[in-house]
Amino acid sequence: MKFSFKAQTPFDVLLHLLIIVAMLVIMVLSFFYIYLPITTNHNETVTVPKVVGMRLADLENVLGERDLEYVVDDSIYKPGAEPFTVHKQFPFPDEKVKAGRKIYVEIYSKQPPLVKMPNLLNRTLINAQDELLSYDLLLGKTEYVPDLQLNSVIKQRWNGQEVAEGTPIPKGSRIDLIVGNGQGNTEFELANYVGMPRDEAELAITGVGLQIDVVTYDNTSTLPPGTIIKQKPSAGTKTRAGEVVDIWVAGEDPAKSAGSEGDGTEAAEEEGN
Repeated sequence: MKFSFKAQTPFDVLLHLLIIVAMLVIMVLSFFYIYLPITTNHNETVTVPKVVGMRLADLENVLGERDLEYVVDDSIYKPGAEPFTVHKQFPFPDEKVKAGRKIYVEIYSKQPPLVKMPNLLNRTLINAQDELLSYDLLLGKTEYVPDLQLNSVIKQRWNGQEVAEGTPIPKGSRIDLIVGNGQGNTEFELANYVGMPRDEAELAITGVGLQIDVVTYDNTSTLPPGTIIKQKPSAGTKTRAGEVVDIWVAGEDPAKSAGSEGDGTEAAEEEGN
């Protein structure tokens, strides 16, 4: 008896197609439900343990018992933290993963990473402090020295030595700043302003970096009103920028005169009413 697979009728063709489709379905199902589970431990999961705070040397035993592996993918420096202990992990504790899964950990390093020293010169103290924080550096001691630039950084130091821009230094380092106090360091003799008109004297005083403190008027002076009749400190006294000068001026105080005129005007208005 002979068996022929040759299609004799349309029914035979349909039957052959159904057989082929059935075989393909059986092969696909066998691949996903028999082959893959056997080769990949399908449906077998492991609970991820908490390894944060654990020493790196203990990770292999702890994870190995659960058929897990670890990979150190980053490190961070923190003052006071024990080096080579786990700071972060992924996947997180208590998550379900397949056996053989890699656990990625971030550990504390022994040495801080290096950053390049920024340039803080000629910046204000507040601005310099913000710049230090952006580089993970700390503000150390602040020393004020005579300089006309108030609160402006003149020098930057690390470990007692001046440090130039771009020098590699460890993160977390303390940077000491030398800052101007707004007063110059060079002494000079105070000029003689007696006999000068007040406006000219004020320009001359402020022009050399001095400040006018007290202005006193004397209406008993025989000099023309508005003339400087006295100054303190006196001419020739050693001084420096930022110091103050008191002056005495001949004539009535303009503020008082204005007030007296105002009172007279009010009185006249009241009499008219």
